[in-house]
Amino acid sequence: MSKTVAVLTSGGDAPGMNACIRAIVLACEREGHTIIGYLHGYNGLLNQEYTHLHAPRVHNLIQQGGTILHSARCLEFKTQHAAQRAAENLDALDVDTLLVIGGDGSFRGAMHLSEHWDGQIIGLPGTIDNDISGTDATIGYYTAIETAVDSIDKVRDTADAFERIFLVEVMGRHAGFLGLSAAIASAADFVILPELFDSEDATLRQIVEQLTERREQRGNISYIIVLAENVWPGGINSLASQLTERTHSEVRPVILGHVQRGGSPVSQDRILAMKLGAHAVSLVGTPVSNVMVGEYHDKPCEVPLEKTWEAKPLSESDVKTMQRLMNNRYA
Repeated sequence: MSKTVAVLTSGGDAPGMNACIRAIVLACEREGHTIIGYLHGYNGLLNQEYTHLHAPRVHNLIQQGGTILHSARCLEFKTQHAAQRAAENLDALDVDTLLVIGGDGSFRGAMHLSEHWDGQIIGLPGTIDNDISGTDATIGYYTAIETAVDSIDKVRDTADAFERIFLVEVMGRHAGFLGLSAAIASAADFVILPELFDSEDATLRQIVEQLTERREQRGNISYIIVLAENVWPGGINSLASQLTERTHSEVRPVILGHVQRGGSPVSQDRILAMKLGAHAVSLVGTPVSNVMVGEYHDKPCEVPLEKTWEAKPLSESDVKTMQRLMNNRYA
């Protein structure tokens, strides 16, 4: 039976969101569903700001970064009145299913909406942080790794030329997935992650000891430290100052910032986005609701929304690789 499906992108943008929108539109048209897109995340839902989507609109879209629906934060949506208004707007357009592409904040918003709206709600994980529980990877994560590694490789050239210590801060909010993967792939010398962070003194002591050992073995060479954001008290500049004082060497901080959220999605993100988008549409009209569609061990899965923001552990295999190949010696 034909349904009316609405989709929105919320929170931080991630490479592959457009690929996911494309998959949703094509799959909906194949099933005979009407598809609309709300603009600017939950703000568009509150303001009844939407556009009709169809195949010509998503032509040549898979390789484009960002999101054609635009995104935004919406603090107002946390209120009961806002959720009620959103429910009324959805009913006014006879929407049967709402698809939300975003991270844990977006999913919390979806759960909040479900308390006031009886329609079907399905989330799709779109965030470079990969901090969504229940799925092996999130849309945008692989591209962010590639962007970070490319940037660290460039920093390495200058670090080698001047035999200098560089600190490179990557995004990830409060999770170390991006930092760990980028550090391993770029052959960084040390990585500081929220999940494994002990204390300032212990970390500084470890870096200084290992840097001293490295210089005794190989001479005054370059040294790259990858730092996950929001870990170091006082931020990356504070850490750079402390290391400069302790190592008697110039330590340069580099913040990669929002460049990691942009760019054309790599193949892994395109494929993941297409698979999750198609699977979400396959659930339209079924009793399945208030879930996120993800991928676990290369198979599609559905995870209750309230479980998606539970703590997600780092890959044990990746941590062991770091311990064996890098300077870190976390217990």
